[in-house]
Amino acid sequence: MLSVIKDLAEDGMTMLLVTHEMRFAYEVSDQIVFMNQGRIEEQGPPKTLFEQPKSTRLSEFLKNIRF
Repeated sequence: MLSVIKDLAEDGMTMLLVTHEMRFAYEVSDQIVFMNQGRIEEQGPPKTLFEQPKSTRLSEFLKNIRF
């Protein structure tokens, strides 16, 4: 299933996905929204969110995942 989604993204299809597959999200997304308790905590390009998170919660989340 992930390969189909990746192919669609490469073809330029606009999609809204909810996933815990962070590496996959990083690779196929042009924008990521990180939510905390039902609210948008942070959003932006994958590289920015993963490498320079602004919120403490996103920083903590990224420390606890295998990426």
